[in-house]
Amino acid sequence: MNIKPKIAIIVPAYNEEMTISKVIENFYNKYPDAFYYVVDNNSTDKTSLYAKKTFDRLNCKGEIIFESKQGKGNAIKNAFMNIDADVYVMVDADLTYSENDLERMLKMVVDDKYDICVGDRHSDKVYKKINKRKFHGFGNSLVRILVNILFKSKLRDIMSGYRVFNKFFVKNFPIMSKGFEIETEMTLHSLDKNFKIIEVPISYRDRPEGSYSKLNTFLDGFKVIRTIFMIFKDYKPFLFFSFLSFLSLIFGLLVGMPVIIEFINTQYITKVPSAILASGLMIISILFFGIGLILDSFIKIHKYNYQLKLLEFKRFH
Repeated sequence: MNIKPKIAIIVPAYNEEMTISKVIENFYNKYPDAFYYVVDNNSTDKTSLYAKKTFDRLNCKGEIIFESKQGKGNAIKNAFMNIDADVYVMVDADLTYSENDLERMLKMVVDDKYDICVGDRHSDKVYKKINKRKFHGFGNSLVRILVNILFKSKLRDIMSGYRVFNKFFVKNFPIMSKGFEIETEMTLHSLDKNFKIIEVPISYRDRPEGSYSKLNTFLDGFKVIRTIFMIFKDYKPFLFFSFLSFLSLIFGLLVGMPVIIEFINTQYITKVPSAILASGLMIISILFFGIGLILDSFIKIHKYNYQLKLLEFKRFH
């Protein structure tokens, strides 16, 4: 006898009174047996009120979760920690994602046994046409290219807000992000810890008129740069510090070469500051390389211990 999995549809929301009811209604009409959780992240409008009224009107299994710490990452962390289900769906509350794409995404997790399925907005080129923040899109592309190079993957949408997860992934994902970096963190975690991830092309529509995005072009641009830096440092420390070591070595040689040439020709050193600077850069180069080796060993030990934790989780679940 086939037992239907318990599906939790999680909708993080911040000031989405215009769209929240329609999002709930659209997904409920398609999946009336699912459990619906709206995570109100300090909304100052009537988001939670409208969500509650929609739950009552549809008589669906719904709950409002309040998260006082601002940021999408905090909202999702709250939901993942406190909701028990077999399959988890994360979808934005701005009406940009379609419920019609969910069936294929669920199939990938439930039937094909992937740990995470990501809704790919870029395959049909629609997102690129309607995206009004070109700098934001450029930053996303930089992160995607970097991730694909470092992890030898071929992902197209690193930052999609439409995702399906199994319980195995959700209960073994320590969320560290506070804001919109959460999607990137999810992708990196799945790639770094060898979870099975797949993308499914989805449709994408622009926000309805009168609704506004919470993204900030310049602030998010800074976050993109920080994300690129952190990906290198935290996930590939040997590569990161080897790169810094190489740069320090090159600058040390450039500064020190005239000093060496002078000493060979005259057996004297008159460029004392350059000699001191070159020596310092060489020492720093060696230190960076050593740090990279040490951190790389720590990363390998961490991955080993994490895999043991996953084995324990499967054993008791």
